[in-house]
Amino acid sequence: AAGLIIIRDGSVLMQHRAPWVHNGDTWGIPGGARDSHESVTEGAIREAIEETGIDPQYLTPLSIFEDNHGNWRYDTVIALGSAELVAHEVNDESHEVRWIEIDKVDEQLLHPSFGATWPEVKKLILTLLS
Repeated sequence: AAGLIIIRDGSVLMQHRAPWVHNGDTWGIPGGARDSHESVTEGAIREAIEETGIDPQYLTPLSIFEDNHGNWRYDTVIALGSAELVAHEVNDESHEVRWIEIDKVDEQLLHPSFGATWPEVKKLILTLLS
């Protein structure tokens, strides 16, 4: 599986999951299962398009954070979003999408898996931005 974390102006694009989905009413990033023919980046971007309606021409992928669990893994693609990038709720799986300052992400009720990796992902993001 793969997800996409988009950074812009010291903030990240977060997705507030609808209450009825698995781990609902939590904040995370767009993502999901990759198709067998997709690269990590292709899968993450496709999922983000499906869930937030972004236009990928306004993305610049920078790095991939791998959360390896042995028999499965979740890769987080970190990308810069340009000022032209617009995101919104596309389907009923998202309650809301919003730009949240990097230092305020952990103040949200985070999806458990995202919350577990956020400290390491945040460290990588800050390294990439420095």
